[in-house]
Amino acid sequence: MIDQSRAGRRAFLGTLAAIIALAGSVCLDVRPAQAQKQTQAREFRVGWQKGSNLAILKARGNLDKRLAAAGVKVSWIEFSAGPQMLEGLNVGSIDFACVGETPPVFAQAAGAALVYVASEPPAPDAEKILVPKSSPIKSVTDLKGKRVVLNKGSNVHYLLLRALEQAGLSYSDVKVVYLPPPDARVAFESGDVDAWVIWDPFAQAAISQVGARELLGGRGVAENYNFYLSTTDYSRNYPKVLKWALEEIRVTGDWVLSHFDEAAEILAPQIGLSKEITKDALRHYGYGVTYPLPDKVVANQQAIADAFHGLRLIPKKLDVQSVVWKP
Repeated sequence: MIDQSRAGRRAFLGTLAAIIALAGSVCLDVRPAQAQKQTQAREFRVGWQKGSNLAILKARGNLDKRLAAAGVKVSWIEFSAGPQMLEGLNVGSIDFACVGETPPVFAQAAGAALVYVASEPPAPDAEKILVPKSSPIKSVTDLKGKRVVLNKGSNVHYLLLRALEQAGLSYSDVKVVYLPPPDARVAFESGDVDAWVIWDPFAQAAISQVGARELLGGRGVAENYNFYLSTTDYSRNYPKVLKWALEEIRVTGDWVLSHFDEAAEILAPQIGLSKEITKDALRHYGYGVTYPLPDKVVANQQAIADAFHGLRLIPKKLDVQSVVWKP
């Protein structure tokens, strides 16, 4: 997470309402006066995580080369997880990010001036609920009264919500502990928690390295879409840059699908996992960029927002469609 001063954050929050009012609709009806401005971008700041698809894009260098030809410098800014990355987007530290389903919901609820730029195909096999190999827990129903750890506001937060609902349990029936993945793994291995809701490659690592057992996968429970997001201002002012980026992401996704070994060689050293574990994780994700967001994807995201609002985990009802990029 990029370190921001508390004063800076207070100032940002104090002017946020005015920013949103000025931003208005995210519909990008680019007029002739704005057309020249689209080519005047000098920098494209991309948030990325180790082990992610954007990490592969960064390593291969095709986005840097493509934008350099247009006079745009790509700056790569690393984050530990999606919620932290969207905080960076919120405070203006980056222009572009890729995260799972839930972080944008929490960010929009906090008033972030963001837009959903594109989506990837669902990847339900890339998230799981794990229990220790010797655990007596055999089903989600057995989680009642147990301690379950997850990263708050991450994609797996919704997986737990849906899994409990399908099992006839409420969110309050389990004791949820919020920890980032490294700390969650320590708690999981030490027996301080009974279950861990986590995504790949962390899930694959726990299964391969400590014999964690998959209690439930995402298939049939949560879609697990990945989203590309930008800010209201950047998407309005520089739509060409975003389109170029999406084109290069699509090229990279196609490359991964036919080069899992090479992609794993790029990511494995970043995340400290073996090439085989990393390759298994890569196979669980979806590849291919779609924009504007399809109606079914928007509806799925709205259902997630409504679920979190119903549990009062976010303070207000959201309109997801209102922050979908319309190039």
